[in-house]
Amino acid sequence: MKASQLKQTLGAAEQSCRASGARLTEKRRNVLAVLLRAKTPLSAYEIAEQYGRDYGEPIPAMSVYRMLDFLADENLAHKLNSENKYLACAHIACDHSHETPQFLICSRCSKVREIGIKPEVIAALRDTVEGAGYHLLTSQLELDCLCDECGRSAA
Repeated sequence: MKASQLKQTLGAAEQSCRASGARLTEKRRNVLAVLLRAKTPLSAYEIAEQYGRDYGEPIPAMSVYRMLDFLADENLAHKLNSENKYLACAHIACDHSHETPQFLICSRCSKVREIGIKPEVIAALRDTVEGAGYHLLTSQLELDCLCDECGRSAA
């Protein structure tokens, strides 16, 4: 991510937090910046290591977990449950209303793309789940895929 995009996105994150009554502290902001600059999702330990390299000070992984919980609660980051890794929300600086996230995860290079799922698809999914006698706890979807770049190199 370019420096100008990073600055704009972090500014939007700060505005979003202010609007919800939350505080984006410097360390939370820096953790979000690490995620925004990452090319693939990161574990809390990977974030702690990168944070140390980027900001010249160590940060305990347990602190990173708490900051990630905050960022996820504020819809600034997402946890990929299938990989136990985190990525910045792709829609922090967007003006449109957000749909339920769906993550396309390349099984070869680990690159992830966040796309939205239309509300009617989630409603149909919820109806199907409830028809089977279950209750949907999360509508976040993580799909194992092959990105175009890896697909071309495999051909």
